[in-house]
Amino acid sequence: MKQHATSAAPTRWSGHSEDVPMATGETLAPAPPTPGSARNPAGRLPQILSLRGSLLSLCSAALGLLVWTVLAHSSVQGFPGPLSVLSRGWELIRGGILLDDLGASLRRVLTGYVIGVALAVPVGFAMGWYPIVRRLIEPWLQFFRMVPPLAVIPLAIVLMGIGETPKIFVIFLAAFLSSVVSTFQGVVSVDPTLVNAARVLGAKDSRVFLGVVVPASTPFILVGMRIGLGAAWATVVAAELIAAQSGLGFRMQQAQLYYDLPTMFVQLIAIGAVGLAMDRLLLLAERRLTVWQERR
Repeated sequence: MKQHATSAAPTRWSGHSEDVPMATGETLAPAPPTPGSARNPAGRLPQILSLRGSLLSLCSAALGLLVWTVLAHSSVQGFPGPLSVLSRGWELIRGGILLDDLGASLRRVLTGYVIGVALAVPVGFAMGWYPIVRRLIEPWLQFFRMVPPLAVIPLAIVLMGIGETPKIFVIFLAAFLSSVVSTFQGVVSVDPTLVNAARVLGAKDSRVFLGVVVPASTPFILVGMRIGLGAAWATVVAAELIAAQSGLGFRMQQAQLYYDLPTMFVQLIAIGAVGLAMDRLLLLAERRLTVWQERR
């Protein structure tokens, strides 16, 4: 009687997420845990990198304070050190001066910045999506990009007066020009293969735009918003130095008249700290909205 030989090739069994080889007649036994599997070093790697980054930031801040202290003791006479600036800052906070100036500058920045970004995003999308719009707007856009917003301040004051309008206008201009170029670049940088694949699958232009172009352009938009935020803060300080009765720039100009270096340093630190906090918020939003993007 002929004996039938069993095949030596193992069959495959589909588990939850992996295919596990199983030979005929064998029983499956759980694999013994390896010494390093319980620790899961791969899962701890992001935490280790985050901790290392925080330590490096603290070391950088400490080094900066050390250099500042050395300069204060060996540099130009009257150059304030960290302690004198901290003392002056506390006096301005207790008197309510710093908070009032910060509120005035922040209100101007947010107003001009929000209007500029709100207009820049649709204009950038239109320029990138419709060639005729690009040809109509791009020459003017590139022209005004070559004109610094600070150069527009005297003209804006002459035409609009010395109230809030000229300050908000130049902030709007700075934020708009930075954001619209980045948005436009994001649209034209979308991989044509993705657009063509969506159209082959039957997607209409509106669906292609909302489902492909907008998500692919989001990183560019957020980068433009961060650049525009820095331009907005630089512009508001310059505008307040020229024509203002309140704000961080105005307070710096007044401190300059009396050679009050600690007050000037307090205003500079306030501008940098608030601007950094706003930038970190935008960076957090970027990471939340672009979780699919590979990061280094």
